[in-house]
Amino acid sequence: MRPDSLKTKIFLDSGDPQETKEFLKLLGFLDGQTTNPSLFAKSPEVKQRIEGGDKFSKEEIYIEYKKIISNIAELLPGKSVSIEVYATEETPVSEILDQAREMNIWVKNAHIKLPLTISGLEAGEILVGEGVNINMTLIFNQAQAGAVYSATRGSEKGQVFLSPFVGRLDDIGVDGINYIKNVLDLYKNGDGHVEVLAASIRSYEHFLACLKLQADIVTVPGKILYQWSEDNFFIPDEKWEYRADSLEKKSLEDIDLDRDWREFDIRDELTKKGIEKFVIDWNNLLK
Repeated sequence: MRPDSLKTKIFLDSGDPQETKEFLKLLGFLDGQTTNPSLFAKSPEVKQRIEGGDKFSKEEIYIEYKKIISNIAELLPGKSVSIEVYATEETPVSEILDQAREMNIWVKNAHIKLPLTISGLEAGEILVGEGVNINMTLIFNQAQAGAVYSATRGSEKGQVFLSPFVGRLDDIGVDGINYIKNVLDLYKNGDGHVEVLAASIRSYEHFLACLKLQADIVTVPGKILYQWSEDNFFIPDEKWEYRADSLEKKSLEDIDLDRDWREFDIRDELTKKGIEKFVIDWNNLLK
């Protein structure tokens, strides 16, 4: 059961409905689930089909993705399920909107994952105005966080997620957990309409650090949830410390959340590489 002292929502990071069943049973709860093209490619049915040499047509791949999402949503009634659009850096707003609107009717309580590009932000601004829930993904710097806040002003709490990728920042020598702290501190100056969803959680220590920071949400691979259950669902206290002494800690920037989002420089090499990776994983499934 959910620990009484737990302030952070726990999402499963997986494209496999069987894992959803497994961890609902293990934990007694889940607050939602995130998916992406790479996780979709790893789901057992998709993997088996590809290994058998039978790739998908463009029509078939969306049918399969919808089926998997629907199965997950049935197991998590009333809980958020993130569904990612296919987008390159050059994908126009119109194509992102077409996909997002279609995916939004697949299940109730969907959060549509949009890439942190100019087109992605423009689409996000339009979609929240239409009442669509969104998850801005592949976030790596504070200007990006400021732009997402600005582009989605006026939305309701719970409608907008921001997904910083902790592990990928660690990979380049920057403290990803410190970044989560900086964004949480940055958003203290706002109205609370954007929830911070810590992603790319690579270790049990990453997970515990997010709980200690009281990130709004953390999305976690199953292996880390196993560790948490074996640790009797430990919630870090004041004495527990996260140490990443070898990683660079960035200072909190003075960002005006009231600026127009178009004034922010949202470029980041990690965002570019992340988009490329998702595109490759998706395209590898197509005939």
